[in-house]
Amino acid sequence: MDRITIARADFDTASVASDTRMVNQAVIRALSAIPNRSAIAPAAARQARLEGRGPFPLPPESPRAREEMIDGPHGPILLRIYWPEEAPKGVYLHIHGGGWCIGSPRENDSGNDRIVARTGYAVVSVRYRLAPEHPYPQGPDDCEAAALWLAREAGARFETTRLVIGGESAGACLAAAVLVRLRDRHGLTPFRGAVLTAGCFDLRLTPSVRRWGETPLVLNTQDIENFVTHYLAGGGSVDDPDVSPLLADLAGLPPALFLVGTQDPLLDDTLFMSARWIAAGNKADLVLAPGGAHVFNRFPGSAADAANARADDFLNGLF
Repeated sequence: MDRITIARADFDTASVASDTRMVNQAVIRALSAIPNRSAIAPAAARQARLEGRGPFPLPPESPRAREEMIDGPHGPILLRIYWPEEAPKGVYLHIHGGGWCIGSPRENDSGNDRIVARTGYAVVSVRYRLAPEHPYPQGPDDCEAAALWLAREAGARFETTRLVIGGESAGACLAAAVLVRLRDRHGLTPFRGAVLTAGCFDLRLTPSVRRWGETPLVLNTQDIENFVTHYLAGGGSVDDPDVSPLLADLAGLPPALFLVGTQDPLLDDTLFMSARWIAAGNKADLVLAPGGAHVFNRFPGSAADAANARADDFLNGLF
């Protein structure tokens, strides 16, 4: 796992599965039916999603999930913890996506429950503070605090010190930033692997973001621009490696699995970051899904099934 292979066929429309096309069309229809999406305040969008009134269904609540609070630099942080039936084989620290502005652990119950069922890991999902009410650096500060808590408490609480970190979209950005923070601020490298799905790793905006346009296939260019504006409303620079981890020193980080679809505005972010991961001397593998939308593996279909199976294999193979 130290070579990224990208084939021209991955970008050929003939390689896109029929069910992937159907999912993409359904997503575009659902989001196109929402007038002036960019005018919806993040707080209103959050509430709607948690009440099942968002553009995508709220998944069933996981019977495995329990919640508890830990201390953080900006106040208490809620952790949603998913427990396997047996002693955990490891612990996966999950950081949800949503453009640093929306999203929650609860909305990820199906995906996190699946990880527990397929791997035997416990999952700890962080409800970090969201912009614009709580702009940078509060979100990454909360995620850093959760990672430090897990590194300190894993042995006693979960009876294992086998730790992995991961996230989707903004969550993948935050996961990468946390790995760098732990190394540089605390001299710690407690995580043995990372699963980074469709991350926004360069907030200066990569060419695939800038050139995407208006098509609302989960995200479009304006959505990402708005998220960045909200996230940095309190200050911070897109040129800061803590904001854009593509710019960070990535040496000494754990093996990573990168996942992205070819129909994702953030395609370049993952292609660039996976290459930089290897260039820094780390191990990496890439799942590139023909026609896959943003965070395609959270939608139904054969592409998602294959990608999630690869992620399961990666987690199971780390230890």
